[in-house]
Amino acid sequence: MKLFVTLILLIIFHKNINAQKIAKNKLDSISIVVENGSYPNLEGIVATQNGKTVYEMYFNGFQKDALHDARSAFKSVAGILIGIAIDKGYIKNVHEKVYSYFPEYKPYGDWDTLKDSMTIEHLLEMKSGFDCEEWNGNKDCESEMETKQDWLKFCLELPLKNKPGTQWDYTSVNAMLLGGVIAHSTQMTVTDFADRFLLRPLGITRYKWTKDPIGHETSAGSFYISTSDMNKIGQLILNDGIYNGERIISQKWIKQMTKRRHKIEGFSNVGISKNKNAIPQSTYYGYTWYNEEVKTKTFSYNIVFASGNGGQYIMIVRDLNLVVSFTGNSYNSSKSKLPFNILTDYILPYFDKKKSNSK
Repeated sequence: MKLFVTLILLIIFHKNINAQKIAKNKLDSISIVVENGSYPNLEGIVATQNGKTVYEMYFNGFQKDALHDARSAFKSVAGILIGIAIDKGYIKNVHEKVYSYFPEYKPYGDWDTLKDSMTIEHLLEMKSGFDCEEWNGNKDCESEMETKQDWLKFCLELPLKNKPGTQWDYTSVNAMLLGGVIAHSTQMTVTDFADRFLLRPLGITRYKWTKDPIGHETSAGSFYISTSDMNKIGQLILNDGIYNGERIISQKWIKQMTKRRHKIEGFSNVGISKNKNAIPQSTYYGYTWYNEEVKTKTFSYNIVFASGNGGQYIMIVRDLNLVVSFTGNSYNSSKSKLPFNILTDYILPYFDKKKSNSK
């Protein structure tokens, strides 16, 4: 009986310590709520402020140095690579016609002349007009693409549903073609171009590309990278194209790329996360990057972010000089939005309070 009472007292004591820790430090409390099972599919979080790591934790068996599939968050990296190609003169501007870069894929049969008007900007904005739509799962062309030998050929031959530039339809086809434009304009593989001008300058040397059977790299997802290296990409955006004092991409492109261009009607990441403290705001799309305001009764911050299925995020909060990266495995589930819950309840309140105390 005495042993039983002692065990009960130890459990209560342990819970009290955890409660005190939660009350004292919002960042420390993240680890506790994850360990308590509130976020079973969360695998990694890395947060940096002013370029310094302030929080880094891995959960549910995921290791610090492990590579994680970034999924569609890598589409945002494709947007960066297009900007670098423009900066360096390989591509004139975003108004260049897409099909002019693929002369070896000559059209045949009933050629839709509207394809001749499709520009790089249309791909960046998800307004290509292809008869594909992954956002609501109406027509997932990516799954069919992955059964083919030549993914670029498959994308280019897809029929149009709308005139390019008129309708927002999320599809991985657009990002796949961005990679093709990079390869054809630079006469390099996407791997070589990215490694030379983006990844190595960021100190990213461990990664894995997914390629089609004839060697075309996908720039739409399935790129494997560590959570901490994802954070470096966010740092590049936060610093307007500079990393460790080196200019990697122009400030002009960063502003163009992350600008709010299209309101995704009826959609809010915070809303899907079902956060009780937040007031859901609309999500906007730019050139492969998203914007959304995280708003509560006590604070409001705009988040620029890359997003991938399963809970892969690179989030930039300019007003706090903060970058937060998440990796997880909540694939094809609304739970993939739970990082917005963590951001709203723990991360932003912690740094908002620090900001207030410093004034």
